[in-house]
Amino acid sequence: MPQTPGMTTATSPPTLSLESRDAGRATLVLGGTWRLTQRLPRLARAGELLEQAPGVTALDFDTEQLSDWDSGLVTFIAGLEQLCRARGIQCEPGGLPDGLLKLLELARSVPQTGRGGHAMQPVPSFVSQLGSDAMDLIQSTGEIMEFFGEGTIAFRNLLLGRARFRRSDLWLIMQESGADALPIVGLVSFLVGIILGYIGDQQLKEFGAQIYVADLVGLATVIQMGALVTAIVLSGRTGAAFAAQIGTMQVNEEIDALRTLGISPMEFLVLPRMLALIAMTPLLAIYADLLGILGGAFVGTVVGSLTLSAYLTETQLAIGWNHIIQGLIAATVYGAIVAASGCLRGMQCGRSAAAVGQATTSAVVTSIVFIVIAAAVLTIIFDAVGLS
Repeated sequence: MPQTPGMTTATSPPTLSLESRDAGRATLVLGGTWRLTQRLPRLARAGELLEQAPGVTALDFDTEQLSDWDSGLVTFIAGLEQLCRARGIQCEPGGLPDGLLKLLELARSVPQTGRGGHAMQPVPSFVSQLGSDAMDLIQSTGEIMEFFGEGTIAFRNLLLGRARFRRSDLWLIMQESGADALPIVGLVSFLVGIILGYIGDQQLKEFGAQIYVADLVGLATVIQMGALVTAIVLSGRTGAAFAAQIGTMQVNEEIDALRTLGISPMEFLVLPRMLALIAMTPLLAIYADLLGILGGAFVGTVVGSLTLSAYLTETQLAIGWNHIIQGLIAATVYGAIVAASGCLRGMQCGRSAAAVGQATTSAVVTSIVFIVIAAAVLTIIFDAVGLS
């Protein structure tokens, strides 16, 4: 038995021997003190004993002479079990101490790990991985279609005046995603305007056409960059927050409670967030346009030696209503994408804290990818309809 604190036990060297029995059975006799402080027998010694007794098909243990043991014996027996399994020998650990049996059971329940401490997972084949990815894609597509179908029903109920959500939540979300986002959106937009201004000034000064920096910054900001910067900032700030909030409610089973009460989570949770971002993103985009133009004006007046009035006059001449409409349409689409991505990943969240983090990350990645795709598609559409 293991030595308990306060007891003194005479230390005797560990012994290992094999006694053959009839019908292919053998007994491994363990004796002495099996502790890590002792010079324990190697596992190879047990293998040599088994080789010297051919025909052994079953192995049991005799621990009557065992005086003390610790994890060194546990490691030895665990390795011996693997050795017997490789040789086709049935290992019967019934003769081992109860404490040792419990430790062995615990060791078997923990997956084998590599040198880095991570569980060793089998590497799937290429065909298996391809099939798994295809199945995941099909399942994800179905979940997305189901989400948008429920969202369409929620919008229909809103138009009919039957949507069930708290108006106070809508105003609160509009404040959090709109007014509270002004500082970060303004800072990023101003810096982007400065970057565009520097790039334009470096190229146009070669031709003495630095006045057209105003055209470059103004058009790029109003048509695309203002809405794009706003959407990307909102995807990391607001879309991630939506995914974390709804995901946490999923973990706490609050969404299940809403369904039990007969309240649609799509109407109560998703609809106000969609409406808030669809309403706030165009307004934030206009604010981003103004700050981006000011950033370009800062470069034009400080680096390009232009007057502020000349820069603003050229900007006004370059930008038309068609350009402003393009930016507002793009901002509205981007806002819907950010809200839908955050709410979708939140609704798909698992039931653990780790799943909330995964849903948040997935929401940001999904929204940015679809924002870039939407930007390319909208640019082609605007050019095709003559809105450029």
